[in-house]
Amino acid sequence: MQFKIAVLPGDGVGPEVTTEGIKVLQAIAKRFDHSFKLNYGLVGGVAIDETGTALPKDVLKTCQKCDGVLLAAVGGPKWDDPRAKVHPEDGLLALRKGLGLFANLRPVKVSPVLVDSTNLKPEIIRGVDFIFVRELTGGLYFARPKRQWQTSRGRRATDSMTYSEQEIERIVRVGFELARSRHKRLTSVDKANVLESSRLWRQVAMELAKNYPDVELDHMLVDACAMRLIQNPAYFDVLVTENMFGDILTDEASMLAGSMGMLPSASLAGVPKEEVRIFGMYEPIHGSAPRRAGLNMANPIATILSIAMMLRYSLGLVKEAQTVEAAVESVLNEGYRTYDIMSEGKIKVGTKEMGNLIAEKVGGARIV
Repeated sequence: MQFKIAVLPGDGVGPEVTTEGIKVLQAIAKRFDHSFKLNYGLVGGVAIDETGTALPKDVLKTCQKCDGVLLAAVGGPKWDDPRAKVHPEDGLLALRKGLGLFANLRPVKVSPVLVDSTNLKPEIIRGVDFIFVRELTGGLYFARPKRQWQTSRGRRATDSMTYSEQEIERIVRVGFELARSRHKRLTSVDKANVLESSRLWRQVAMELAKNYPDVELDHMLVDACAMRLIQNPAYFDVLVTENMFGDILTDEASMLAGSMGMLPSASLAGVPKEEVRIFGMYEPIHGSAPRRAGLNMANPIATILSIAMMLRYSLGLVKEAQTVEAAVESVLNEGYRTYDIMSEGKIKVGTKEMGNLIAEKVGGARIV
C-alpha cells in the first residue's frame, strides 16, 4: 500500500531522531511491501529563520493532504526572547488548530528491563501501563482574552481557561472509548473544587458515563493525581484531562519510564476505534534538547514508537506497529542503551546506533 507522510524535523535534536525514525519506517516498507512518500517541511525555529513564521502556510497545506504527520521537536535558546513576536511553539499550536487535532494520546508503559533506570523503587513502577488523553485545542493555551498590558500600578497579564460542553464531551469520549478497549477504568482529572471550567468538565463526564456502563469512571483532582502518579502509578488505566493539566502531568509521568526519550505521543483529529483510520500528528514528548544536538546522543526511541502509533491509528497497520514495538523491546532486552537510560553493565550506544539496531530488528522480527 502507498501512504503520504508529512515529515517535520524541527529544531535541536529533531532532525537526528527523525532520521532514525525514518530508517525504521523504511524497514517496515521493505518488509511489508508498503510505500511511504515523505514530504518534508519546516516548523519551529528553523521556519522562523527561513520564512519569518513558525509554520509556513504551504507546510500546513501539505500536512492537510497527507495520511499522517511526523513531528520531532521545536524551540531552543536562540528563539527564547519573551519579547519576540513569533516563537517556535506558535508553529506547534498552529498545527494542532489547523489540523483539528484535539486529542493527545500519551501512553506510559514501563519496560520490564528499565525498572532499575528511574529514581523510583522498582516495586512502584513495575507493571505500569496507562495512557493519558489530553485535550489539545482549548483551555489556557488558546485563551481569549490573552494579553499583557501596562497600568498605573505596573504590568498586568491575563489568560482565561475556557471550555465548551462540546469540547469536553468529545475529549472525554475518547477516554471512554480507549478505556473500553483496555481495562475499562477511566480517571477524569480536574480541579472542580476551585474552577468553574472543571465543574462543567465533571458534569459532562458524569453525563457521558451513562453511555458507557461497562467503564468505571472516577474523578480525581489534579493535585491528588500528581501525587498518585508517584505513590501508586499502577492504579491508572486511562486518564483524561484538560490541556494545561495534561501538559504538566504527562511530563511528570514520563519519569516513570526512565526518560522522556522513551515516550511517544499521538495527536488525533477523531475518536480512535478499531479498524478506523484517523488523521493524526505523531511526535516524541521530549523537547529539542539543543545542548545534545549534533552529538549523536539523543534517544530516538520515543520518535520510533511515535511512528508505531502512526502505523496503528492513521494508517491502519496494526501488525506493522506491533513489529516496531517488538523490535524496540528486543533491542532493550539485549542491553543496548542511550545515555539517558544507561545503567551499569549495559551497552551504551548513540542515536544512530540505536536507530540502526531497531531498524535491523524490524527487518527480521516476528510477531506471534
